[in-house]
Amino acid sequence: MTKRWKVGLVGTGYWSDKHLKAWSRIEGVEIAALCNRSRDKLEARAAEFGVPENRLYGTIEEMLEDADIDIVDIVTGPETHVEFVTKAAAAGKHIMCQKPFAPTLEDAERMVAAARDAGVRLMVTENWRWLMPFQLIKRTLDEGTIGKVKAARYIHTDYYTPRFAPSVAIPQPFFRDMPKLLFYEMGVHWFDTWRFLFGTPKRLYAETTTISPHIAGEDSGVVVLGYDDFYGFLDMSWATRQKLDRPLGDAVQPVHLEQMAIDGENGTIKMYTDGRITIVHRDGTEERTIAESTHLDHEESHFRLQSHFVECLETGAAFQTSGEDNLVTLRMTFGTYESAAEHRAILIEGAGGERDEA
Repeated sequence: MTKRWKVGLVGTGYWSDKHLKAWSRIEGVEIAALCNRSRDKLEARAAEFGVPENRLYGTIEEMLEDADIDIVDIVTGPETHVEFVTKAAAAGKHIMCQKPFAPTLEDAERMVAAARDAGVRLMVTENWRWLMPFQLIKRTLDEGTIGKVKAARYIHTDYYTPRFAPSVAIPQPFFRDMPKLLFYEMGVHWFDTWRFLFGTPKRLYAETTTISPHIAGEDSGVVVLGYDDFYGFLDMSWATRQKLDRPLGDAVQPVHLEQMAIDGENGTIKMYTDGRITIVHRDGTEERTIAESTHLDHEESHFRLQSHFVECLETGAAFQTSGEDNLVTLRMTFGTYESAAEHRAILIEGAGGERDEA
């Protein structure tokens, strides 16, 4: 480490503990300040991570003016991001910004321009690609084990939104009122991870629907992704019972179960809902397990992601999920809604049309 990086985190709510636990584990990083409009949440996180009272702030303006920090970690809702990113950039701070990056593509472009003009680094906190199963799948693809990819299928299931009755406590109550839900809140993760594994598609076509009576946005849909040399699809739902593998219990929490099948010229990579990952031989006679168990290890994914952020600050290397790169992910996200509304294929600006080869 060439210096000690001092982090000021904005937004000490639901997901902030994942960020703070990761920062506390990374050598050469200090949690130097916390900011939140709710004093109770602010003080609770400060006590948990040993941040003194004189480093707690009620507004980002106060933190930027008073705190000795190099990095601003924004862990608030997307409606706040333009204000917070532009102010942090103007103050000369490097920025890590939670997903979804922006409510509109225009807002995202404004933030990318603000960071570029201020000469600071900006990365979007896309942790899904850093989860254990996708890191392993990426390595297996890059090793060429199954040869050229011909088709890919990604399925996410949960029975979550139908349980959002108004009287029921849920981890993120604002989900009920989001006009764009599944493919905005989670779609940015899935599209970013898809691009990590396969490169950017040339076009997409989407169908979505709302199943739960307790939400405003969509909770189920299919997106077909087209390349010049292969195709794939995402079949995603928070309102299906098809893959329940455990009793749900009384508490309403997410139970995300994910599957993937990637067909190549020389075999197929399969990820099961229990996290097992296998390779099926090209003639279909043998299925070899390469990981008996993987899981959506969110805390470790943040450690990997935030370590990458610091390493890139140190070396000057490009962020995997820079603000500029995330513009393409958002084009896919907003394109999903456009396609579903207009029943037509959407071309993805910035796409190469062929799968990125290792």
